[in-house]
Amino acid sequence: MVKIYQLYGIETAMQLLRPNARWEISNNVITKWEDYRDQPTWEEIQTTMEKIKEFEDSIPTVWSPSQIKEYTGSSNGALC
Repeated sequence: MVKIYQLYGIETAMQLLRPNARWEISNNVITKWEDYRDQPTWEEIQTTMEKIKEFEDSIPTVWSPSQIKEYTGSSNGALC
């Protein structure tokens, strides 16, 4: 079974933690923060990303061969 994550990532985690905040991140460090709310910690971001991954893992998504090739560039999903 091929698993292609569509939601998993820093962008989704940040949107869930601080909706619409403006930020930049480099090497796991927030380098720019433009929001009145406190920025999340790297640990909060990682925890949120793990929850997103667990959610996606819980869904039995079935991809067509053409979709696998489109998303991974490989017919066997080796880049997933």
